Amino acid sequence: MQSANATINGKEPDVIHQIPEDLFYLHHPKPVRHEILESKTPLDSKALENIDISPDLHRQPVTWSDKIAFYTVRILRIPTDWFFKKKYIHRAVMLETVAAVPGMVGATIRHLRSLRKLQHDGGWIDHLLHEAENERMHLMTWMRISQPNWWERSLITLVQGGFYNMFFMLYLISPRTAHRVVGYLEEEAIVSYNSFLKEIDNGNIENSKNVPDIAIDYWNLDKNTATLRDVVLAVRADEATHRDTNHHFADRILVGHEDLREDIKRAFEDHDKTKKMAGLTNEAPEKWKWSK
Repeated sequence: MQSANATINGKEPDVIHQIPEDLFYLHHPKPVRHEILESKTPLDSKALENIDISPDLHRQPVTWSDKIAFYTVRILRIPTDWFFKKKYIHRAVMLETVAAVPGMVGATIRHLRSLRKLQHDGGWIDHLLHEAENERMHLMTWMRISQPNWWERSLITLVQGGFYNMFFMLYLISPRTAHRVVGYLEEEAIVSYNSFLKEIDNGNIENSKNVPDIAIDYWNLDKNTATLRDVVLAVRADEATHRDTNHHFADRILVGHEDLREDIKRAFEDHDKTKKMAGLTNEAPEKWKWSK
């Protein structure tokens, strides 16, 4: 077999023909909200504001695992608030650097477990990878808007490396606690983005129309009217999805029912996509319910 650097009839080969056929089918990241995926027209500010995200939802910590996750996240917020104060764009860059890690870690560990046990993963891996990709798109968007300098990029590398290793160990020890941590991190993310929106609405942060193409394409924003505020609304909606998903994953581990497939199939057959599942029904103990 000829090497990649071999010549054919004394000429360099056409490199494009050496690319495997499968690589020509480029993957285009898709958003996580069905309101965005199913929209027939570009989304303006009103459409984004109408997405129901229940911003005040909070999952009450009940077990020791829940409480460890909750108070760990609350403690981590203290130095973050002190360091960034009201620099919300820079805060968003750091937030998404961390947020893009858990989905990839969870997917990796569950992928390896599936291989070891020679059994289906229950439908988690694809969702976790989608979450990681979604958070990465958040980061790519904020990077284009903020253009961080060299020391901020160094801080991003340091924080990402430290958080990845800590979260990897946590997921190995207690996946339920790991998902609960992510659920509470997303709750705090929504709080931060609410404050971000308030600063824009109060005129303290310019509602710029210099929105990068990556954001317009990804969230199907109206390119003629898209503003920084629209980006914040879209990102906040995504974080609400990850909040709900990770708390649900933690609850599934708690009740020992991790396979999504049968529950989702039953929900579609019953034509009720909003029904709570696996220990999260209306008959579940009051202590497991959400609160405002």
